[in-house]
Amino acid sequence: MTRRGTGPDFVEALARGLDVLACFDERSPLMSLTEVAAATGLARPTARRLLLTLEELGYVRAEAGGFRLTPRVLRLGMAYVSSQGLWEIARPHLEDLVRKTGESSSMSQLDGSDIVYVARVSVPKIIALRVQIGTRFPALRTSQGKVLLAALGPGELAATLAEPSRSGLPPASGRGGGRDRTWEADRAEIEAELRGVRARGWALADEELAPGVRSVAVPVRDGDGVVRAAMNVTVHAAETSVERLTEEYLPKLLHTAGEVSAEWAMWRSRPQVELS
Repeated sequence: MTRRGTGPDFVEALARGLDVLACFDERSPLMSLTEVAAATGLARPTARRLLLTLEELGYVRAEAGGFRLTPRVLRLGMAYVSSQGLWEIARPHLEDLVRKTGESSSMSQLDGSDIVYVARVSVPKIIALRVQIGTRFPALRTSQGKVLLAALGPGELAATLAEPSRSGLPPASGRGGGRDRTWEADRAEIEAELRGVRARGWALADEELAPGVRSVAVPVRDGDGVVRAAMNVTVHAAETSVERLTEEYLPKLLHTAGEVSAEWAMWRSRPQVELS
């Protein structure tokens, strides 16, 4: 359903348009007018006008059977990434880390109870889940998410965990990493897990997101030492043990994250020059 704002300056038409864009996902890349109307809670005529407006602006295109997003929507997300300077700063460091490890590496930030990928350098390996910039996963089921959640205060953590995931993934089930992957429903165990992450400065996710997916992550900080992002190395569990991941790859990851943090802090503290 379309969310209603309470402020006097809230523009409902804009909110509805964003809801239309947000209803497309990996499971529904092509949607009919009826499906868009149902997903957003809008009347068909309203949904039609919004879709045609977005088509004219280049954000969606009409196809036989419905509408589909165009690559132009990437500008919306990349505008945020570019404004933070993350991608430009992180890319050469991620590429160097990938050369040293032979494994994929990514950076994510927290959005509600999900992580969203803002940078990634991958290697061609068969992995259970496809990941690209803009992909979101439930934070509690990922190493990067645990790092980011561990950096929150108690009140902020509770509010974040109360938000439903928008990743589209089904709830965790089965076993992963030698433990029940439904552990995230246990608040006491969540808090114990995050205390451990804070104490050691890194997090492990051992097949909690999907079978065969194992990763380790560390924080990326700004000039004030505040955790602003997380960086990981992802491996296939059948190829790389936890011991090798934490003993061989983790030190390289910590070094890389430190370099990115230092450069990002310098970038954010640069003098702002206004041209008149």
